[in-house]
Amino acid sequence: MDNLVIMKDKRAVTSSLQVAEVFGKEHKHVLRDIENLKLDQSKIGPMFMTGNEPDSYGRDRKVIYMNRDGFTLLAMGFTGKKAMGFKLQYIEAFNKMEHQIQTGGFQIPHTMADALRLAADQAEKIELMKPKVLFTDSVATSKTTILIGELAKVLRGNGVDIGANRLFEWMRTNGYLISRKGTDWNMPTQKSMDLALFKIKETSISHSDGSVTVSKTTKVTGKGQQYFINKFLAVINRVGDSYDRVNS
Repeated sequence: MDNLVIMKDKRAVTSSLQVAEVFGKEHKHVLRDIENLKLDQSKIGPMFMTGNEPDSYGRDRKVIYMNRDGFTLLAMGFTGKKAMGFKLQYIEAFNKMEHQIQTGGFQIPHTMADALRLAADQAEKIELMKPKVLFTDSVATSKTTILIGELAKVLRGNGVDIGANRLFEWMRTNGYLISRKGTDWNMPTQKSMDLALFKIKETSISHSDGSVTVSKTTKVTGKGQQYFINKFLAVINRVGDSYDRVNS
C-alpha cells in the first residue's frame, strides 16, 4: 500500500484504482460509486478529476482522482474493522502530503516518480533541450516501484517523445516484456527478471459470489527506472551530440 496519496497538479489526491486495491473492491464498482455521488450532489464535482492510466496490457482505462473531501465522501460507505484501519492510513497520508504542499515541502520528492521529475526539471534548467544528467545508483536501490505508464510520463518529462502504449510496445519488441498473447502478455521476460527491472504485484479481489481472483500488474523497480531512463537519455544525448557536430 505504498503511495496511498500522491501529488497531482499541486493537489494531494488518491485514485479510484488505489482505493479499489486497498479496500479489496472491484475498480468498476468504485467508479460506479463515485458516479452515483456525483449524480446526487452537483457541488462535489471539484472533488473528483477524471483521467486515464494504462492497465497491465497497456490499454487505457478510466481512472478518477479525488482529493481528501472526495475520498471522505466515498469511504463513508466502507464498513468493517479493516476498512476503518485503511481510512486512518489514508487520513495520515493526506495529512503528510498536504503539510508538504503547504510548507513547500513538496519540493523534496516523496516518491521515486517525483524524484525523477525534479531531477529532469533541474537538468533542463542547466542545459535546455539537451539533458545530460544520468540518474545515480541511489535510484537503483530504491524500494519504490512505479507503473510502466508512470515511467512513460517521467520519460516525457525528460524530452523523450513516448507514451504508455508505445513504451509497452517498445519493451515487448526489445524483449523486456512477453509479447505472445495470453495470460502472461506484458509480463516481464526472464531476461528482465534476471536484471531485476520489474516486480509483479499480485492483488486478490474478492467477489460477491465468494470467489477470489488474482490480478497481476507489472511494476518497474528502482533499478529498472534507472536502467530505462538512462537508456533513453543516452540515445537523446547521442542524437544531440551528432547534431552539434553537424552544425558546428
